Amino acid sequence: MQTRNPRKRLMLAVTVALLAPGLAFGQTAKEKELEARIAQLEAQVQALLSAQQQQQASIAQTQTQLDEVKVAQAPAADGKPKIQSTPILTAGNPNSTFSYGGFIKFDGMLTDTSDGAIADGSSGRLFYVPSTIPVVANGAEPDSDPYTDFHAQFSRFWLSADHVTDNGDKLKGYVEMDFFGGGSNALAGNEVATNTYAVTLRQAYVSWNNWLAGQTWSNFQDTAALPDAVDFVGVTEGATFVRQAQIRYTKGGFSVSAENPQTTVNTIATAARTNGTGSNTMPDLTARWVTKGKWGHFSAAGLLRQFKAGDETASGAAVSLSGKFNLGDSDDIRWMANYGDGLGRYMAFGLGPDTALDANGELHAVTGMGGFVAWRHVIGPKLRSNLMYSMAAFDNDKDLAGWNLLSEAATERASSIHANLIYSPLPKLDVGVEIGYGKRELEDSREGDLKRVQATVKYSF
Repeated sequence: MQTRNPRKRLMLAVTVALLAPGLAFGQTAKEKELEARIAQLEAQVQALLSAQQQQQASIAQTQTQLDEVKVAQAPAADGKPKIQSTPILTAGNPNSTFSYGGFIKFDGMLTDTSDGAIADGSSGRLFYVPSTIPVVANGAEPDSDPYTDFHAQFSRFWLSADHVTDNGDKLKGYVEMDFFGGGSNALAGNEVATNTYAVTLRQAYVSWNNWLAGQTWSNFQDTAALPDAVDFVGVTEGATFVRQAQIRYTKGGFSVSAENPQTTVNTIATAARTNGTGSNTMPDLTARWVTKGKWGHFSAAGLLRQFKAGDETASGAAVSLSGKFNLGDSDDIRWMANYGDGLGRYMAFGLGPDTALDANGELHAVTGMGGFVAWRHVIGPKLRSNLMYSMAAFDNDKDLAGWNLLSEAATERASSIHANLIYSPLPKLDVGVEIGYGKRELEDSREGDLKRVQATVKYSF
């Protein structure tokens, strides 16, 4: 025990010094043995204390490391887990959230077309495009042997950077790409050796609260109504399907946009198609209203367009109704119906034109209609099926000046039916097979059909 008085400490030291020789002299052998045991016990206690201190230090270090891991993996304010504690977007806004995803998709197809093969390298060899179904002249005997195509061009990846300011403003930058765009050069892009294909832009936009600017799906299109197909779209004829640059404003379930304009033209006299004149002045204008609930969703969209070819102009308008109705936990119906003047490039991948140019040089909007219905049934936790029907038709006005036998080659109608089974043996892994039949009919009653069996393996990440 320590004493706080220096004089008392000095007196105690002197007393111990005077008594020590006598105490040492008076120790017995038994007392010495006891002191030796005490010293041994003290050494053991000291060793135990040292080991305990080392153990506590190791536990503290481990706890610190665990706390650091928990902080790195803790959900952000938006509920998404952090990838790391240090910034990934070094040039971006502080505390931005970076995300990355996509899928790898393999497609294998066996195709049989009644009026000859679809040209190798055509998009119709990679997915269902009704305008590429061959229709030969009357009396011709086309080669209709089946043919096989394998590819992985629809594999996709995307990157997103999201930021919320201190004032609650939401900023988002999004870029999405795939490999459906042909080879980077004639040698590398062929199917003889390397099958090398270029990265192509699908979407690239920035959004700020209710505003969006950049390339994304047209506001006239309801992507949520598209069915669960093995093919890229499946219900191609009746689906609106356009990605393009635009400026969009969204408030609740209502949205409006001004989008990139292009006019496709069929010249009556020659039946030649011009895909995009590039001379439009007014952007395409759209408006959409969507309502949602546990029952599904319903969407109504409108489209206003100006068409221009040279000095000639025309106008058109179209409507699109679509939605998804849930039928219990295992079934839903997805559907779409489109009608209007100048639907052209917005529906069926441009199966019909926006306009027709007559022999007098006057431009006329072409009336079109189309739609689809699809039934999705969940068979079990890992297996689902889909049955789809789709159609499109165009009113090619035969009374226009210059209509002739060449004009009769215009597409009047196309339709298709698809059925598939999709199995998911593991999370995010889909293995599917789909059978499809499609038919294209011309104004002169000629027609050609397509039969296809398609298999896919898709892993999403």
